[in-house]
Amino acid sequence: MSPFSTPAILIRRTEYGDADLIVTFFSQSHGKVSLMAKAAKKSSRRFAGLLELFTELDIVAAPSRRGGLRVLQEAALKHPHPDIRQAPSKTAYASYWAELVNDWMEEGVANAEIFLLLRHVLDALDANAQPAAGLSILFQMRLLRISGHCPHLGCCVVCRCDIERILAEMLPVEIARGGVACPGCLPADVGSQRLSKGTVKQLLWVAGGDLARASRIRFSPQALREALSFLERFVPYHLGRQPRSLRVLRQLRGDEG
Repeated sequence: MSPFSTPAILIRRTEYGDADLIVTFFSQSHGKVSLMAKAAKKSSRRFAGLLELFTELDIVAAPSRRGGLRVLQEAALKHPHPDIRQAPSKTAYASYWAELVNDWMEEGVANAEIFLLLRHVLDALDANAQPAAGLSILFQMRLLRISGHCPHLGCCVVCRCDIERILAEMLPVEIARGGVACPGCLPADVGSQRLSKGTVKQLLWVAGGDLARASRIRFSPQALREALSFLERFVPYHLGRQPRSLRVLRQLRGDEG
């Protein structure tokens, strides 16, 4: 394994022994990488103030002399995103996004599109450029599309009827089948959640196309509630578990607990 350098965003850090850290980055050229940061906890000079969650760095990774994890050799600050870590709600959203990337992506599989997406939402969140809830919708829809798990929203998941031909304005959601359905295609006790056609169209819009254009879309309060409720049920179901950070996020928003 040869050394490499790449822009990378810190998505997880774990204490290892008395002095070291295991740091997980999502990088532009190597995807998810876990590295050993030697003496990162004890030295006042080595990586001082750099290894904070959600920080973007230029990193240099080198093979370990004893095998095992690569070693974080150098790190240079690019975007610290300090405002994210100072606001609990921002920290909660960023933690949710970071956890999804960490859990969904395999080690060492490059995906520059996901790296640019994560960088975009963190930059916008830090700068207060857009509401956090809207950024979360954008992030989840595009992550689902890029990873091949995008919900089926253009037609009924049962009869395949195009949503434009469905007369009802509110469409029931079938999480297990991965999308929306005609009201007549689901039993009364299934699909208790509903998405309006307007919300569905906005979700389809933000999932694809140019990222900068998709970022300019604005959701009404109703669309925000519908879209967040849908995605935060859909993502854990298809991920196979409930992200810990999502529970914290919902509690901060007052959604549960």
